[in-house]
Amino acid sequence: MRRYSPAPRPPVKTVRSFFPETWIWQLSEVGDSGSAEVPVKVPDTITTWETEAFCLSSQGLGLASPAQLTVFQPFFLELSLPYSIIRGEIFELKATVFNYLSKCIMVKVTPAPSSDYTLKASSDDQYSSCLCASGRKTFKWILTPSVLGVLNITVSAEAEASQTVCDEIVSVPERGRIDTVTRSLLVQAEGMEKTETYSWLLCPKGESLSEEVDLNLPKDVIEGSARSSVSVIGDVLGRALKNLHGLLRMPYGCGEQNMAVLSPNIYILQYLENTQQLTSAIRERATGFLKSGYQRQLNYRHNNGAYSTFGQGKGNTWLTAFVLRSFGKMQQYTYVDPQIIQRAKEWLISKRDSDGCFIQLGRLFNNRMKGGVNDNVTMTAYVTASLLELETPVTDPVVAKGLSCLKSAIYDMKNTYATALFAYTFSLARDTETRQKLLQKLEDLAISHGPLLHWSQSDSKDNSGDSLSVEISSYVLLAALTADSVSTADLGFANRIVSWLVKQQNAYGGFSSTQDTVVALQALSLYATKVFSADGSSTVSVRSAGDAHHFDVTQENKLLYQEKPLASVPGKYSIEVKGSACVSVQVAQFYNIPTATETKTLSIDAKIEEDCTKTFGQNLILTLTVNYCGSQAMTNMVIVDIKLLSGFTAVISKVTRGNNGDISQVNIYFYNNNRYFFL
Repeated sequence: MRRYSPAPRPPVKTVRSFFPETWIWQLSEVGDSGSAEVPVKVPDTITTWETEAFCLSSQGLGLASPAQLTVFQPFFLELSLPYSIIRGEIFELKATVFNYLSKCIMVKVTPAPSSDYTLKASSDDQYSSCLCASGRKTFKWILTPSVLGVLNITVSAEAEASQTVCDEIVSVPERGRIDTVTRSLLVQAEGMEKTETYSWLLCPKGESLSEEVDLNLPKDVIEGSARSSVSVIGDVLGRALKNLHGLLRMPYGCGEQNMAVLSPNIYILQYLENTQQLTSAIRERATGFLKSGYQRQLNYRHNNGAYSTFGQGKGNTWLTAFVLRSFGKMQQYTYVDPQIIQRAKEWLISKRDSDGCFIQLGRLFNNRMKGGVNDNVTMTAYVTASLLELETPVTDPVVAKGLSCLKSAIYDMKNTYATALFAYTFSLARDTETRQKLLQKLEDLAISHGPLLHWSQSDSKDNSGDSLSVEISSYVLLAALTADSVSTADLGFANRIVSWLVKQQNAYGGFSSTQDTVVALQALSLYATKVFSADGSSTVSVRSAGDAHHFDVTQENKLLYQEKPLASVPGKYSIEVKGSACVSVQVAQFYNIPTATETKTLSIDAKIEEDCTKTFGQNLILTLTVNYCGSQAMTNMVIVDIKLLSGFTAVISKVTRGNNGDISQVNIYFYNNNRYFFL
C-alpha cells in the first residue's frame, strides 16, 4: 500500500480594492426586541472605524456610545499614489509592506503587468527582501502612464519560502500569504480644456423640425482629449435642474458666487411648484442647497445688515439687494431669520439721496452697471426691482421715490443694459405707459437673426463675450412677460428671445458668469411657467453617417436627462424632432488644446524656486505676477486658477501677497487641489 502526502493547499490570496473614506450612513428599523442586525461588508482599508448610532421613537431620542471596529491583517501592503496626474508627468509609485507577524518573512513584491502604463525600477533595490517582526519596507517604481482615463494599478506582496537567513529562519504564514491591492489613478489630458455647446429648444407642434451641426476639432487639439455627447430633456429648465450645484465651473469663495449657486434653486422650485411638477426628492435636494447656501452667505454679512463680496470693508449696495430679494423668496421653502431680511432692507433704505435714488456703496465688481447713466440711478433700478419682487406695494414711500428717481433719468439713457433693467422695474410696478415706451425703445435696439432675438451693450467697444448680452436679453424677457395679461404676440416675442438664450447655455445648464446665469434662469423659469403644457410627447433622432441615437420624451419622463456619446467626431449630425412637446437638445463637445502662452487682456508671469536639498519637506516656491492689459479702465473680479503639480499640496500658511496698490484685495480659496485667488 502506497502512502501519498496530501497536496499542498494553495495560498490564501486577498485582493483589496475598496477604500472608502466613510463607510456606513443608513437607517435601520428596530423592532420591539430593541435590537437589530445589519449585515455589512467591511471595507479593505487597514484602519480603525469609529461608529456612532442614535435612534428616534415616540419616547424621544436615544444616543449610543461610540464603538470601534479595527480591520487588520498581520501581513499587508499599502500603495501610495496621487489621485490624478497629467499625461506626460511621471511619479514614484510606492508600495510599503508591513509585517506584524512574530517571525521574519521573505517578501516578494510584484506589480501586475499593464498596457496602460510602464514601470521602471527607481533604484537598484531588489523586489524580494527580508522583513522581520514589526518591520516595514518600501519598494519604489517610476510610473509613466500611456493612456487617458482611470487606470487600475495592482501590486501584490507574497511571503515566500526561502533558504536565505534573515537574522533567523524565515517562516511562511498559513493564511494571508499574499496581499494584493488595486488602486485607481486618473490620468488627465495636458493643456487647457475647451467646451463647445450647440443648443436648441425645438417645439414641433405636430410637425417635424430639424437642425444640423458640424462637429470639428481644431488642428492643435490634444490627442485623445476630445469627447462629444448629445443630451435631450423635455423641459427648458431641465438641464439646470440636473446641475443645481454645478451651473458654473468656478469656485464659490465669495458672496456673489455663493448667491449664483443659491438663487437658481429658488426659481426652479417656484416653476416646478407652479406647474405641479415638484417632487419630494427634488424639493429635498434643492432646499438642501438653499440651507447650505444661506449659512455660507452669512459669512459675508456685516453687523449693520449689509453684505459685501468678501465680508470685509464697506457694505455693498448691489450685493445686499441681491441677497434681500433671494432670502425673501426662499422663505417659502426653508427657514430664514426675518431679522436678517429686515436688517438688510433697513440698511438699503438708509443709503438713499434726498431725491429717493439709492447710493452705490462698496466695491462694485459688477462693472456692467457703470456708464451710460448715473451709477446711482442704475443701482436704484436694481434695488427697486428687488423690493417690488418681494411684493412691496408701489405706494410704499421708498418704492415710490425710487420710481420717481428712475423716471427723471429715462430720457438721458444711452445704455442698453439700463434700459432693459428699467423696463423690468416698471413692469413690476405695473406702470404700463412707461413700460411700453421702454419696450418699444428696446425693440428698436434688438438684434435679429431669423427666429432669434437678443440685445447687446450698444456702447461696448470690445463687445466682450456673451455674458452681458445674456443678462440684457433676460431682463427684456422678464419685462415682456411681467404683465397682468400676456398675449400670443408677447409669447411669440418671448419665444425668439428664449431660442437665443438657450443657444448660449453651457453644458451644465448655466451660462458664462454669475449674474447672467441668475437673471437668465429667472427669466427662463417665468417663460416656462407661462407656456407649460401637461400634454404631448416627442421623439428625437440624432444621426450621422456612422452613428444614430433615438430618444423618447413623454410627460412621464420630461424631467429625465437623457445623454448618449457621439462617435463620429469630426462629422456632421442631423437632429430631427417629431411630436407635439417641446424638447431641449444640446450637443456638447469637450477637448483640450495647448495652454496659451499669450493673451490679449491678461499677462501672466510665473517664476519657480526649488528647495530639493532636504530629505523630507522638499518644496517649490511659485511667484505669480498677473497684469491686466485690456481696454477697460478697470476689470471685474479676476480669478486666478493655479493647478498644482500632481502630488503637490499648497502650504496655506506660506501664501503671501506682493505689494501692489492697484489690487484692493486678495482672497484665497481652495478646491479640488487647486488654489484660486480672487483679485
